[in-house]
Amino acid sequence: MISRRTALITGGAATAVVAGGAGVVGLAGRENPEPPSPPSSDGKGHTLWRNWSGIAHSYPVQRAAPKDAAELATLLKTAPAPVRVTGASHSFTALCATAGTLVSLDAMSGVIGWEGDQAIVAAGTRLGALGPALAEKGRAMANLPDINKQSLGGALGTATHGTGTHLKAIHGDVTALTLVTPGGAIIDCDAQRRPEVFNAARVSLGALGVISQARLTTTPNRRLRRRVWVEPFEESLAKAEERWATHRNFEFYAVPFTGLAANIAHDETDDATENNGPSEDDALLNVLKGLKNVLGFSTSLRKAAAKAMLGGVKPETAVDEGWKLLSTERPIRFNEMEYHLPAETQLAALQEVVAVIEKHRPDVYFPIEVRRIAPDDAWLSPFQGQPRGSVAVHAYYRDDYQFFFALIEPIFRRHGGRPHWGKLHSLKGADLAALYPHWTDFLEVRRELDPEGRLLNPYLKSLFGLA
Repeated sequence: MISRRTALITGGAATAVVAGGAGVVGLAGRENPEPPSPPSSDGKGHTLWRNWSGIAHSYPVQRAAPKDAAELATLLKTAPAPVRVTGASHSFTALCATAGTLVSLDAMSGVIGWEGDQAIVAAGTRLGALGPALAEKGRAMANLPDINKQSLGGALGTATHGTGTHLKAIHGDVTALTLVTPGGAIIDCDAQRRPEVFNAARVSLGALGVISQARLTTTPNRRLRRRVWVEPFEESLAKAEERWATHRNFEFYAVPFTGLAANIAHDETDDATENNGPSEDDALLNVLKGLKNVLGFSTSLRKAAAKAMLGGVKPETAVDEGWKLLSTERPIRFNEMEYHLPAETQLAALQEVVAVIEKHRPDVYFPIEVRRIAPDDAWLSPFQGQPRGSVAVHAYYRDDYQFFFALIEPIFRRHGGRPHWGKLHSLKGADLAALYPHWTDFLEVRRELDPEGRLLNPYLKSLFGLA
């Protein structure tokens, strides 16, 4: 058994040797070129906004950063429409794109109060800052997504989630919120006060108004032990349900063209902090990219090389506060499609996804992320009504991602999947109405709160069947 660090260093060197022996002129030369960038401003001098992966952009005529709910209310009522809010711009869709007004809530951030063990958090707070702020009070979020850059408002708007059979997505821990509407109203709502607004606003894609703050259930700030290990993909499939039932947090990554899966489990512990050093995920991706570049012509050789490099890696462990382990940096850009499937169909869908990629797309090398999420009752929550399992397919930002729609999405839809609101998908109003029992209820609340459509950009109009 060797460490993952040693395996990655050795793997990178071995890939380079194979490349040289095969007469390949530099791995970097096999990489697709940088996608063309839009102009930094339009013909009227409006500055470019672009999302994290680079595939959505616009030129807002106005930008604003209100300091409180009152200023936000005035802005929503008077600013050039459509008015959209951006946090980390991490959604892969055009949710934030606007030729009107682009709003940042960065000036409205931080933990602004407590009601017992429930934290009142400003919506502009980044998740990476929320962890240490709650930890000062000995509290923590029950669960977190794997990327720490999102704002709380953005995470709620798109139903951002972590993993854990008994753990809800972030919006599932919201017990009250304040919504500022396009008409300038400030609505405080919860399960008793304006319940229809509360049910619609917890996951709303920013289409009802702008959440200025939310009250969140928190848990004691416990240390977690993280264990990461690599094993055959078939073994991960066979043991996944048992592991979701056993571990506080469990997920695994199916790695196409390797026959392997990387598993990650987190469990509460009283053990002392045990830091295992910096993340090696980027190095792993570079090795997988190298194998694709050099051995992409032969699936069997590619799998054999991957198993030789990574199959004998020993498990790694780390112990730290949960917010430090669950949510981290993701510096390598990519595009992504993620669907949330009924728990009973998730793994069958995953097997089909891996098979179709290995049959048709030898250029793919990003691991496929597999998680499980507890149900909640928000109207547009992908997890509304039943436990769901997520399957997320990625493509390097320089690579083609259109195969998501041609090859992957039909599998997800056939298995009853609901798309992640911040990830790529092709569904529109009629498709979504069939998946969400409260779709019509949501649209009625939207019409009540934004009758003039001031928050509707072209993407949302299309999504809601209003284009």
